[in-house]
Amino acid sequence: MRNVFHDELSGLVDTLVEMTHLAESAMTRATTALLDGDRELAETVIAGDERIDSLERDLEERSLQLLARQAPVATDLRVVVTALRMSSSLERMGDLARHVAKLVRLRHPDTVVPVELRSTFLQMGQVAERIVAKAGNVIAHRDVALAAEIEVDDDEMDRLHRDVFEHLLSREWEHTTEVAVDLTLCSRYYERFADHAVSVAKSVVFLVTGSHAEVESSDGLPLVG
Repeated sequence: MRNVFHDELSGLVDTLVEMTHLAESAMTRATTALLDGDRELAETVIAGDERIDSLERDLEERSLQLLARQAPVATDLRVVVTALRMSSSLERMGDLARHVAKLVRLRHPDTVVPVELRSTFLQMGQVAERIVAKAGNVIAHRDVALAAEIEVDDDEMDRLHRDVFEHLLSREWEHTTEVAVDLTLCSRYYERFADHAVSVAKSVVFLVTGSHAEVESSDGLPLVG
């Protein structure tokens, strides 16, 4: 029975890793659609979000069954609890990629991002892709040191988010209020995407250590504060 139970726990982890892959693909495609004004690609992101939602619902059901049937304690209990937390964060990451895609659909055939901010949003997409890929590895390998790197990536995303606002508030801004609102929302979607990856990393640290206390990487970088 214990072997079956631990196989089921491993299945939860496999589902979480699959969700990170789907969230990564969704945000990568959403960024391409955003920069190219590609409505058809955006539609694939919007339609594909149901798969992430379905995985979250399935994981929640399996987790509740494990809690009811096995009454796990100690580390086993932490696996189930953190799996529920992480699946919620990953589902939100999929939603945020969908929000970016919906902006593309809303403004088509126009593009959302003006020329002068294309580089910034390209970088935001690259950071988002990197951060969710790391989240998948953190989950799969319970890698606390790699989890610390996610905090550093999140700082970079926050800097890019501030850069967008500085540009919108500068005297050189020459676009409409509608464009400014779109960019404010879009930048926020990327920033929140990274925040949820940080939440995943913190959940893994809790799983490994059993504590929410501050953890540092080998470089002395704070992980949980």
